[in-house]
Amino acid sequence: MAPPRLTYPTASHPSAAARRLALVAVIAAYVLSFFHRFAPAGIAPELATAFQTNAASLGVLAATYFYVYTLMQLPTGILADTLGPKRVIVAGGFVAAAGSLLFALAPTLSWAIAGRTLTGLGVSVTFIAMLKLFALWYDERRFASLVGLALFLGNLGSMLAGTPLTAVAQITGWRGVFLFTALLSFVVALLCWRLIENEPSEHRRPIERSTVMNGLMAIVRNRRTWPAVVANFGIAGSFFAFAGLWATPYLMSVHGADKILASHHLSAYFLAFAIGCLALGALSDRLARRKTVLVAASTVYVACWGAFLTLSAQPVIVTFLLFLVMGFANAAFVLTWACAKEVNPPHLSGMSTALTNMGGFLSGALLQPIVGAILDALGGATVVDGVRLYPPDAMTAAISVLAGAAVIGWLAGFMVTETRARNVTLNGAETKR
Repeated sequence: MAPPRLTYPTASHPSAAARRLALVAVIAAYVLSFFHRFAPAGIAPELATAFQTNAASLGVLAATYFYVYTLMQLPTGILADTLGPKRVIVAGGFVAAAGSLLFALAPTLSWAIAGRTLTGLGVSVTFIAMLKLFALWYDERRFASLVGLALFLGNLGSMLAGTPLTAVAQITGWRGVFLFTALLSFVVALLCWRLIENEPSEHRRPIERSTVMNGLMAIVRNRRTWPAVVANFGIAGSFFAFAGLWATPYLMSVHGADKILASHHLSAYFLAFAIGCLALGALSDRLARRKTVLVAASTVYVACWGAFLTLSAQPVIVTFLLFLVMGFANAAFVLTWACAKEVNPPHLSGMSTALTNMGGFLSGALLQPIVGAILDALGGATVVDGVRLYPPDAMTAAISVLAGAAVIGWLAGFMVTETRARNVTLNGAETKR
C-alpha cells in the first residue's frame, strides 16, 4: 500500500479568500523582484554610457544583485522558519524600495552598485518566504504547481524588463523607470503588511543557535539535498547570467540584431520561460514525478546551448524559435526546490529551499562578470550608436562558459532522488535514483 500523503498544517487556517488576497500581494512583490533582476539586460547600453564603464564593470554592476541575493538565501530560510514569512516579506519590500530609489539617483557607478546591493538585499527574501507560505498553507501535492504558477506570474516582471522597459526608458530615461519602481515597491510592501496573516507561534521555531545549526547541518549532511542544489546552480545560474545581462549583446554581436529586436527576443524568452514554469510544475505534480521531468526539460535546454555555440548569424525566425524553446526548457529548474524540500523534514522547508536557491544565484553572481572579463580580454569591441559590440567569435567563446554551467546542472539532474511528489522523510516512501 502506498504511504499516506502529507498535508501540512495551515498557518492560522486562513480562509480561501484570505489566502488568495495574500498570494496576490506576495506574487506582486515577486513580480517586482524579477523586474529588478533582469532590468540591466534591457538597458545595458544606457548603463554603459551613463557610467562610462566597460564590459567587466557592467558585469559587476549587474552581478552585485546576485552577490547579496546569494548571501541572503540561508539567512532568509532561517528567518522564514523562525520569525515567519510575513515579517520577512514586508521588511524586504521596504529595503528594495530604498535600493531602487538610490539606483535611480546614482551619480556614479559606485552609487549605482550600492543601490543594486540594497535592492538585492530587499528582494532576496521574497521567494523563499513565499515558498514557506506554500508549505504552510497547501498540500504538498500542489507545491510544484504553485511554484510554477508563481514563477509564471512573476515572469511578468521579466517580460517588463524586455521590450516595455526599453520603450519606456527611451521616453522617461532609465532613471525615471527606477524612480517609479521604488514607489511601487513601497506600495506593494504595504499591501503585504495588510493582507498576509501572521501564522501562530506554534508554527514558528525560536531563534536559538543550537536549533538553527542543527537544522542547517541536517540539510547539509543529507546527500540527497545536493543534486538539487547543483542542478539549480547550473540551469538557473546560466539563465540568470544570459537573460539577465548578456542575451542582448549576444544577439547584437553574433546575429546582427538591433537593440529593439534583441529586446523582443528577450521578452519572448521570458514569456516562454513563464509558460514552461506553469506547464512543467503542473506536469510534475500530475505525473507525481520530479526527476523525470527535470531531466527531460534540461536535456532540451542544453541542446539549445549547443545550437548557440555552433550557429553563426541566423535569420530572425531561427533565433526567435531558439529563444522560445530555450526559455520553455529553462523552466526545468523550478522543480529543484520541490526536490530539495521533499527529501528534508517539513519544518526545515525554508532552509532546504533556500540552500537550493542559493546555488542558482551563486552561479549567476560568478558567471556574469566572468563573461564580461572574457570579452574584455579577447578585445576587438566597437561602439556603434553608443552600444558596445563584440566580434562574434569572442562572444561565442564567452558564452561557452554559460553553456558549461548548463551541462553541469543537466548532469546533476540524473542524481536527483525521485520523491514521487511526497515528503520521503515523513512518509517513509521508497526512493529511487
